[in-house]
Amino acid sequence: MRKNRLRLVGAFAALLVAAGIGAGPPAQARHEPPTLADLAQRHGRYFGSATDNPELVDEPYKKLLGSEFDQITPGNGMKWYATEPQQGVFDFSKGDEIVNLARANHQKVRGHTLVWHSQLPDWLTGREWTAPELRAVLKKHIQTEVRHYRGKVFAWDVVNEAFNEDGTYRETVFYNTLGPGYIADALRWAHQADPKARLYLNDYNVEAIGPKSDAYHRLAKELKAQGVPLHGFGLQTHLALQYGYPTTLEDNLRRFSRLGLDTALTEVDVRMELPATDEKLAQQADWYRDMTEACLAVRRCVGITVWDYTDKYSWIPAFFPGEGAALPWDEQLRPKPAYFALREALK
Repeated sequence: MRKNRLRLVGAFAALLVAAGIGAGPPAQARHEPPTLADLAQRHGRYFGSATDNPELVDEPYKKLLGSEFDQITPGNGMKWYATEPQQGVFDFSKGDEIVNLARANHQKVRGHTLVWHSQLPDWLTGREWTAPELRAVLKKHIQTEVRHYRGKVFAWDVVNEAFNEDGTYRETVFYNTLGPGYIADALRWAHQADPKARLYLNDYNVEAIGPKSDAYHRLAKELKAQGVPLHGFGLQTHLALQYGYPTTLEDNLRRFSRLGLDTALTEVDVRMELPATDEKLAQQADWYRDMTEACLAVRRCVGITVWDYTDKYSWIPAFFPGEGAALPWDEQLRPKPAYFALREALK
């Protein structure tokens, strides 16, 4: 059955490649097949991609980024090390470049990320802080950045990766100095700076129901009860074939929806142990299809973002040696079986 599906996907791929999908003017103008964004919009969803500044000099890449997707997330340009490299000295040039590109392409932007334990500047991590000092630093950083992008960013990953795998709080400079209340404070400060932005908590390994997603569910319930401005929960969805598919994904999305929260699949990729084979690529395609169908089945799952769209610029090989081939387009910007599985799910 899987071989038959792979043959069908291959045949469909050949037809669409022959049609020149993803290149040139919008699909409607050239009577081409609709893009992933077009298909997602029919369901009231967005379909986006992360991107990063160094790859924007790649014109074929940039062209496909601008035509296939209706949402962009800056991979690094809005993180703390990039936006406040010296205390009180802000640099929004990298984020601005991506926001300007998105606006030119009529795409919306998810901001990523305001509070995270990683990719912090040395001035922040290289000294001890008192609670009042760090609180003032955190508030200034959040509000300066959110105000800068007010009206240009529709949603923010306000706090990223706040929990360990067992559901305990991750010990970070923020947690260790300020306690767990830093999360509610961060949300309040971001809301003050842009009351219209949708504010998210975001993490990995939370796709299935388990200790880590349970911790977020409890926290979200508490924050909502306290009137803290939390609007959504982001499930990064960095999956790996060797660890199995999160079969409770749809149920998990539903339980966050019942709290009155939007959900989104925010950093999607499905890596594999290399070399890639037809069988692995077919399994990967199944997973992309299944996760998309899970999102479509839950009304408040608002969209899907792949963590860049091409293996050419994937973060996986650098962080997981011997693994890769995680994205719907290959290194030559050719669509893979996963791409056609996404189209199938969105139809």
